[in-house]
Amino acid sequence: MEIETMFSLKGKVALVTGGCYGIGFAIASGLAAAGARIAFNGIHADSVEKAKEQYARAGIDAVGYVSDVTDEAQVKEMIADIEKNMGPIHILVNNAGIIKRIPMCEMDAAEFREVIDVDLTAPFIVAKTVIPGMIQNGGGKIINICSMMSELGRETVSAYASAKGGLKMLTKNIASEYGEYNIQCNGIGPGYIATPQTAPLRENGHPFNSFIISKTPAARWGEPSDLIGPAVFLASSASDFVNGHILYVDGGILAYIGKQPK
Repeated sequence: MEIETMFSLKGKVALVTGGCYGIGFAIASGLAAAGARIAFNGIHADSVEKAKEQYARAGIDAVGYVSDVTDEAQVKEMIADIEKNMGPIHILVNNAGIIKRIPMCEMDAAEFREVIDVDLTAPFIVAKTVIPGMIQNGGGKIINICSMMSELGRETVSAYASAKGGLKMLTKNIASEYGEYNIQCNGIGPGYIATPQTAPLRENGHPFNSFIISKTPAARWGEPSDLIGPAVFLASSASDFVNGHILYVDGGILAYIGKQPK
């Protein structure tokens, strides 16, 4: 097989949840550049409309849905509409997520459950809704956006780490349960990525910025574009024998013990 053909997504339909901005938008744009047709969702109508304009400016004819991925009925309706109007879904990127930075003993159970619902239950709902169509059409690709917190703990993120650790294992279980149907389910674990949400933390002199730079062998924050290559790989036939794997795109943080004090 030719290399270009191996990585081509021409004729494929990709659904990227939470694809309005940031990591989701970057991944969706990369999949589109490789030939895929893009559907995405957001929970707020204004965000979806702004994203449609942003996709259009990038030359991407993306179809946006206002949909809550924690609501099974809404997800079923969205998937049915995509399949009716765009065709079978070949690629699912479970990207939608939230984080609440609250010390564990100060966090209400309701707040904990909200993070679990968005970051773990929603990927389960969307995947279980898409998988039957993938089986019917001979296979598919599922990419779950995990995190370094799938492996590590840190102060104030007990719910997020629990959800992302669970998402890692959901990824492995989908691969185990549906691999025989030519469905590959893998994860991407981003490191610390430069997005609008992290902009205040990235200012020179901010202690967290210095902390991240010192802990990253690459000595920089990641860019959303750093995730495009891994996403295209995991969405394409180049990864047909890769299943249940979490690809960490973190500049080497998880491999690094840190600098020796001087």
